[in-house]
Amino acid sequence: RAWEQGRFGAPYLRDSLLSAGALCETLETATNWSNVSTLKAAVTEALTTSLAESGTPALVLCHISHVYPTGASLYFTVVAGQRGNPIEQWHKAKTAASDAMMRTGATITHHHAVGADHRPWMRDEVGDVGVAVLRAVKATLDPAGILNPGKLIP
Repeated sequence: RAWEQGRFGAPYLRDSLLSAGALCETLETATNWSNVSTLKAAVTEALTTSLAESGTPALVLCHISHVYPTGASLYFTVVAGQRGNPIEQWHKAKTAASDAMMRTGATITHHHAVGADHRPWMRDEVGDVGVAVLRAVKATLDPAGILNPGKLIP
């Protein structure tokens, strides 16, 4: 009940935590039901290990944010101490988590979209044919390349 009542306050808490020297971020993915436990364990381990390597223990929380007949979206919240450059620290942790998602057969993102952060895993996600299809659609619908250039297609 406490989580339910306070869940929308997290973005405001995040700014205070960052100012106090804490790293606080979220990431999400989705997978089928038979893979949920494996995915959760792999991403949690990747985040915990990466942040430990930067010199800080991490609190990694996870909840199911969306439910479907075939699977679910897992939403992770990570809190750790800032060490060195916090942007680099998070980038390493997010890369480790994203690699774990790909290794376990999950999607690179559920609802946060692809964009620059997830672009390196796009080919793994959709394959060479998928990338070719995306390029063809982009060339047809955006021949001048003005819509979000360099954000989706590797």
